[in-house]
Amino acid sequence: MNELALLIAATLASGTPLAIAGLGLLLNEKAGVLNLGAEGMMLVAAIAGFAAALYTGSDTLAFAAGALAGMAMAALFALLVIGLNTNQYATGLALSLFGAGFSAFVGVDLVGKKLADRAPFEIPLLADIPFFGPALFRQHPMVYLAIATVGALAWFLYRSRAGLVLRAVGESPESAHALGYPVRTIRFAAVVAGGALCGVAGAFLSVVYAPLWVEGLVAGRGWIALALTTFATWRPARVLLGAYLFGGVTMLQFALQGAGVEVSSQLLSMLPYIATIVVLALISRNPLWIRINMPASLGKPFHPGS
Repeated sequence: MNELALLIAATLASGTPLAIAGLGLLLNEKAGVLNLGAEGMMLVAAIAGFAAALYTGSDTLAFAAGALAGMAMAALFALLVIGLNTNQYATGLALSLFGAGFSAFVGVDLVGKKLADRAPFEIPLLADIPFFGPALFRQHPMVYLAIATVGALAWFLYRSRAGLVLRAVGESPESAHALGYPVRTIRFAAVVAGGALCGVAGAFLSVVYAPLWVEGLVAGRGWIALALTTFATWRPARVLLGAYLFGGVTMLQFALQGAGVEVSSQLLSMLPYIATIVVLALISRNPLWIRINMPASLGKPFHPGS
């Protein structure tokens, strides 16, 4: 039972950055913008957050730095695809490549450095409950904030007027424009807000999950977060569920190795990516289901007056 509790706790920690980044990308896509640059944004945010934590010792400032870095990268992307009408797919890939190279360049002097040990986080009284305490109530506050963000984003999208307008922009920007809504401004705001969430996810990886910096620290999680939005059919709660599913698969490799299962370590390391491919292949078998749930104008540029 103790091993299971530790596996659940590790799953929550591993799935949290995927959930936060996935929610940010979902916000982008609900507005009709497809951002393939999540990996690059998370890498730049990871080095920004790690540097802030290393030199200030403050997690709060580290997450703020990560969010600002993510917002800056997202603003650059939005300026190109919304302001200059560049191709969203090509620009997103370029952003991802730029982020990987830029983070490696600015972080070269920080490679191998680690953050100071911090006191363990736990919720008083609840953390002492057998099994549930170690499994659920000894997590970093950002884990619980990610869960709260799911509820807040769901309320925003489906219960608020601003969320309705955002979804209208993603479904039919021409109609929203005809009603007098500033489509490009709304899309720009959604992209920057999504970038902030991706930035927090990147900072979580370098500050909490693995409190160190190495080149390529994000290790493909940006792409998995991107796949999560399709897996979740653009629903916030399903993004969280999918994030924990992939987080559990990631942690399963360590549990199997600890149990002495004789399987190649390279194969176990591939499990999260194999799971991603399998899930996307299964979803793609029913393209009608995807089209029904996908924002109608996803990835399509909008030209006022055309």
